[in-house]
Amino acid sequence: MSVRELVVLGTASQVPTRHRNHNGYLLRWDGEGILFDPGEGTQRQMLRAGVAAHDLNRICVTHFHGDHSLGLAGVIQRINLDRVPHPVTAHYPGSGQRFFDRLRYATAYRETVGITEEPVGADGPLARTPGYTLEARKLSHPVESYGYRLVEPDGRRMLPDRLAAHGIKGPDVGRIQREGTLDGIALEDVSEARRGQRFAFVMDTRLCEGVYALAEGCDLLVIESTFLDEDEELAVEYGHLTAGQAAGVARDAGVRHLVLTHFSQRYSDPEEFERQARAAGYAGELTVARDLLRVPLPKRR
Repeated sequence: MSVRELVVLGTASQVPTRHRNHNGYLLRWDGEGILFDPGEGTQRQMLRAGVAAHDLNRICVTHFHGDHSLGLAGVIQRINLDRVPHPVTAHYPGSGQRFFDRLRYATAYRETVGITEEPVGADGPLARTPGYTLEARKLSHPVESYGYRLVEPDGRRMLPDRLAAHGIKGPDVGRIQREGTLDGIALEDVSEARRGQRFAFVMDTRLCEGVYALAEGCDLLVIESTFLDEDEELAVEYGHLTAGQAAGVARDAGVRHLVLTHFSQRYSDPEEFERQARAAGYAGELTVARDLLRVPLPKRR
């Protein structure tokens, strides 16, 4: 059975708190696992969340600030210690290659797994698989930063009443799906278009074109909201978003489920992020993330 869910490993920004670990997010997408922004402590959070190194197929780093990348050393060494049997690919800003190298080889260990390095240097597709296309878009932060987006190919949804009307059943259902026609009956006659699901991961950034491009039409958007709206000047200065700005993006982009995260330690009431997001006019499903939370992708439209 396919599983598509977000496992939240950490939700703090620059400074972790007693209740919030540094960043870390695992997207389970059918049989694959994509780890985003493994900050310090990610390996332990994986253990607490029931996530194993064997679950990882890709690692996507938005930028090389410590709260988004210091966990790379431990995660990569764990992948090697556990002798993960499948390829693991790492995506990260190419301008930070020296930081990736330092983290990958921070201490001595035995390399048993070849991590494929695929640095990001421009907007566009990074990988195409049967289940999704992985894309990147540049963001606006004091250091080079990229957000990531997964887009599932569009498909077809079989309609039981139309199949029955045409007498198509059993193995013939799979045959018409594969071949497109069956005894003069077209696939379009017994099915309807099914839009592929879309997921985006947007971390440290000011409002910019890349944010909107990543969020457009997403079923699930994970986005930073470091500051509350009254501290918008600080957000702009340090290259971050407020709760209201993040929600405004989701509202304008038609996002179905919004996940706010990456909270400054200066705020003690997480409910205020939800209040400000709603005040910005976002009416879809809304989650204020907490550590070890699991968020399923919304059911298909």
